[in-house]
Amino acid sequence: MERLTQPEEDAMRALWHTGPAFVKEVLEQLPAPRPPYTTLASTLRNLERKLYVSAEKLGNSFRYSALVSADDYQRRSLGALVREHFRDSYKELVSFFAKEEKVSAADLHEIIRLIEQQKPE
Repeated sequence: MERLTQPEEDAMRALWHTGPAFVKEVLEQLPAPRPPYTTLASTLRNLERKLYVSAEKLGNSFRYSALVSADDYQRRSLGALVREHFRDSYKELVSFFAKEEKVSAADLHEIIRLIEQQKPE
């Protein structure tokens, strides 16, 4: 699955929030400064080409729907990040955040508790 640019991610977030939508509706969901209508239309066509969205022609317009869920995208993005920057090790990812003081000891204890709850009995 191809990586998304920031404008593409923004458009996907809008679609995940609204559900199927026309370009104008997606545009209304984007934070300021909003791109021009034609730029967003091109972005959505690129997302269709990348198989992230489908387009349904209704009259003279297209209604776009997300083909990839937010959870799937997050899972794949995080997996790619861990593979490329942390030698495919989630332990190294957590260690990095601990060393950078982005996660506290209390957070780590909570993570351990959550992991232990997931173990099959």
